[in-house]
Amino acid sequence: MKTLIIIDMQNDFIPGGALEVPEGDKIVPVINNLQEKFDLVIATQDWHPENHISFASNHQGKEPFDTIEWHGMDQILWPDHCVQNSLGAEFHPDMKVRKIEAIFRKGMDRDIDSYSGFYDNGHEKNTGLAGYLRERNAGELFFCGLAADVCVTFSIQDAIKEGFVTTLIEDATRPIDSEKFEKIKEELTGKDCKIITANDIAG
Repeated sequence: MKTLIIIDMQNDFIPGGALEVPEGDKIVPVINNLQEKFDLVIATQDWHPENHISFASNHQGKEPFDTIEWHGMDQILWPDHCVQNSLGAEFHPDMKVRKIEAIFRKGMDRDIDSYSGFYDNGHEKNTGLAGYLRERNAGELFFCGLAADVCVTFSIQDAIKEGFVTTLIEDATRPIDSEKFEKIKEELTGKDCKIITANDIAG
């Protein structure tokens, strides 16, 4: 089954939000049109408690985008974002949600960050997304959303490890760091992830 996975299209990642991705709002119409071309549409949602370890505000003397070591891993500290039940955690108001069959929330454990829609960053807990997709016979996954170089990339990498066929829809995503994303795209194609545009998908 051809499946679209929409990663974290939330207000805090849109320009004007707490952790904005440049031109993040520009992809909303593209994603809305894409949804009509897929049999199954899934979304993920960052859903952090206020005391989440990734928030710089929870570390005295630290600033957003500083890096600390936490449980043996490097942890980037972010501005407070996508706090549970906040306006920033809601999907962009212009994004259509009618076709979204399931929403998988991540980043709910205060002690570990979770970029991927499949696992936390330590790969200790899974969200249940892989099992859900297998139950629905969703072998071919197409990814879009925000941010291309963080949560979208981590989700694709985990999908590949789980044995799914993966495709990135490049014009339906935006990175925080465009230069970094160019290198990431090379790595993804080296792992057999296809990179296409929305127009390449037959309706």
